[in-house]
Amino acid sequence: MPISRKLLNVAFVMLLVSSLCVSIPMTMAAELPSSADETSPLRTGDSAPEFTVRTVENDPFHFDPASLESPVVLISFRGGWCPYCNLHLSELRTVIPQIRELGFDVLFISNDRPEILYSGLKDETKEDTEGLDYTILSDAELNAAIALGTAFETSTKLKSWLNDTGKDYKESSIARHNGLAVPAVYIVDMNGQIVFDFVNANYKVRLSADDLLSAARTVKSHALK
Repeated sequence: MPISRKLLNVAFVMLLVSSLCVSIPMTMAAELPSSADETSPLRTGDSAPEFTVRTVENDPFHFDPASLESPVVLISFRGGWCPYCNLHLSELRTVIPQIRELGFDVLFISNDRPEILYSGLKDETKEDTEGLDYTILSDAELNAAIALGTAFETSTKLKSWLNDTGKDYKESSIARHNGLAVPAVYIVDMNGQIVFDFVNANYKVRLSADDLLSAARTVKSHALK
């Protein structure tokens, strides 16, 4: 019995949809740069991107540079499992209150899954940052990292270290997309423009607390002119 053209069209559409569903995550993973050195991060003078991340409660948090009520400091870090990230967060505690007093919102973006954003941090880091007025967010889907140009493919060496040391990276960007973000600091003004950046492919090199405060003061003074 011949197959009708209508049935063939339906079968073709179903096959196309199925292939798209399978290929989307694979395409994203395949397009990630193979190392941090090969990323092309946004820089000062670029327009800040729009992206959606998740809160600690796993609710969507939409960052829209076109509708900011305050200038924003964006600080991305790899996760609570990263000792260099914990040290950096502990150091920044000394200047976050002053940056907030200058009128900036401070957003920390981690590649951890939402429910371990705080629990994944070392105890001393949690103590250092307790009571500080900032927001910590999850970018386990790499939405922010891809938009900022800092996403790259996770190395086998790092995953082996995480497994050997028993670090919890379940449902993180590493587990979901085999990807991670280069640690970065951006300041975005109320026009949605990046007015300061610090991005280094070497995850051991971080912006000092004093330099971040100095950058925030400079941005503030320029805005008042």
